[in-house]
Amino acid sequence: MAKQKKSWEKRLKGKTDKLAVNFVESLSYDVRLYKYDIQGSIAHAKMLSEQKLITKSEFGQIKQGLSQIAEQIELGRFKFNKTQEDIHMAVEAALIKLIGDPGKKLHTGRSRNDQVATDIRLWMRDEIAELQAKIKKLQKAFVKLAGCYTENIMPSYTHMQRAQPVVIAAYLLSFVEQLERDIVRLGNCSRGLNVSPLGSGAVAGSTIAIDRKSTAAELGFDSVTGNSIDSVSDRDFCAEFIFDCSLLLAHLSKLAEDWIIYSTNEFSFITISDTYCTSSSMMPQKRNPDMLELIRAKTGSVYGSLMAMLTILKAQPSGYNRDLQEDKLHVFKAGDTASVCVDMAEAIVSDTKFNCSEIEAGLDEGFLDATALAEYLVGKAVPFRDAHGVVGSLVAYCEGAGKKLSDLTIDEFKKYCDNIEDDVYKSLGAVNVASSYVTEGAGSAKQSKKRINYWNRRLNKK
Repeated sequence: MAKQKKSWEKRLKGKTDKLAVNFVESLSYDVRLYKYDIQGSIAHAKMLSEQKLITKSEFGQIKQGLSQIAEQIELGRFKFNKTQEDIHMAVEAALIKLIGDPGKKLHTGRSRNDQVATDIRLWMRDEIAELQAKIKKLQKAFVKLAGCYTENIMPSYTHMQRAQPVVIAAYLLSFVEQLERDIVRLGNCSRGLNVSPLGSGAVAGSTIAIDRKSTAAELGFDSVTGNSIDSVSDRDFCAEFIFDCSLLLAHLSKLAEDWIIYSTNEFSFITISDTYCTSSSMMPQKRNPDMLELIRAKTGSVYGSLMAMLTILKAQPSGYNRDLQEDKLHVFKAGDTASVCVDMAEAIVSDTKFNCSEIEAGLDEGFLDATALAEYLVGKAVPFRDAHGVVGSLVAYCEGAGKKLSDLTIDEFKKYCDNIEDDVYKSLGAVNVASSYVTEGAGSAKQSKKRINYWNRRLNKK
């Protein structure tokens, strides 16, 4: 069998070193770009034909040959060789072997530099669309679960201390809002990257009259990039994509942290399906939320990809540099991790139950109605700062007496504020408070039901 030749090999002297071959190759991971590489090559060949740089017959042979190669790769019958370095050279070498000289004309007016910049944009466009669809499924799971708990109350927390009572639905819907921002951010990233660098060449464009706008339209890009030097080195969208994945994972990690705590015996707020738990190799009673713990841990992995990507970009002079070959490792890892974590989160949310009786049993612990009492006093013409001080004193008194605010008599209340009247008890107790919120988006049943209706309409739009 003839020795595989690199496109640039005649320029350099010396033998090919196995260590160098293995060190420089990216074929082992950029192979996943094959369909985008072939898609871009067909569009490029079509343009070359339209510009009469190749014949229609040659374009037909190139297109048919590339389609055959794509089919062989999909079927697992394509033999890759690391000496070809990357997916671009692997496909081109196979094409030349398959159709001969017409295959040698395919690279006219382009470089691997603008070729890979195009491929990664095409890949990311699809990746974002798939990730957005998965996030939408997770949102639907949250909304469905929220619909089951519009009347059930739980404590909300600040600083991990009990704060105010809310319906469980409001808590669940908070994640839907976070995930919506993730979808919007990813959409912005997709729109921003949707310009074609193809035809920018190695760094300075080409003296051959190619039509960049034709290939851009063929590939579904909105326009072409405006500067060839920037085009081949721009990986801002890669950093942006990984950042978007990082924030998405931050939101999933928040969910994981909450539910790991809520599933403990100390809280017992939720029961996660056994399907998404493990046990212990030593302690037979254990029921561990390992899937949630791994979501929490994998968040750090995506953060690492972001830092790696930013560090690669920090070290770049103008124009293309081989450092950028490493971008795909981090982009792929971030995308893969985000995707599997969203899938797992959707599965867990779809099969988790809130233990309402357990939550209700301790609902009036922690003075969840203290803020509502201060606002009651505001309604009695007491300035809020004064009301805050009165309620703080009442809470301290209750703690010493082993009482709840609702246990106090009117006489006890009046020792701290004469404005308190018999109607105060309507503002006390977690259930009363949770039904009294009037502001838009608050944690009551009324606002939560309204928001559930909103999200059902929005998420079920085709």
